[in-house]
Amino acid sequence: MPETFDLPALLAAIATGDQAAFERLFRAWYPRMVRHARHLLGEPDLAEEVAQEVFVALWRRRTALPDAGALPGYLHRAVRNRSLNKLRGPAVTSIDASVDDRVAVAPTAARDLEEQELATAVADAIAALPERTAEVFLLSRDQGLTYSEIAETLEISVKTVETLMGRALRVLRETLRPRLTGSG
Repeated sequence: MPETFDLPALLAAIATGDQAAFERLFRAWYPRMVRHARHLLGEPDLAEEVAQEVFVALWRRRTALPDAGALPGYLHRAVRNRSLNKLRGPAVTSIDASVDDRVAVAPTAARDLEEQELATAVADAIAALPERTAEVFLLSRDQGLTYSEIAETLEISVKTVETLMGRALRVLRETLRPRLTGSG
């Protein structure tokens, strides 16, 4: 996070409707959320739209925000879920967005099962990637490393990281698209 601040105090201020506090949070996290969505979607405009939607939903739910320790995971999951919804199509997106905008929706057993199956499919798709491609993908996704940091860690060029990441995303999109669109 580029700016340091007392996250619990910032979240408490946001919960009371403090727009300046929300703006600080937005400025700190928005670029990272756009980057995450762009990796998932491959389209900059769509990635910005997803990140903006996540922050709009966050503002709407400001009185029931996750605690500071859970916020990074919450934002990550929200971007991932909205990105997957974009891949599924507009009808599903509008339905899921309305569900996402509710404050405390208890997950159903069917949704939990669907998410477990999707998580398993994603894990299987990552495991099927060539070793170096999977390694680059996981360093980016799981550890949040930049392309430069991955290149330095693996002692390869940034261009190679970009190529491997592009390959990983393309294969994962192709592999997971039938599952996400309901045609597989």
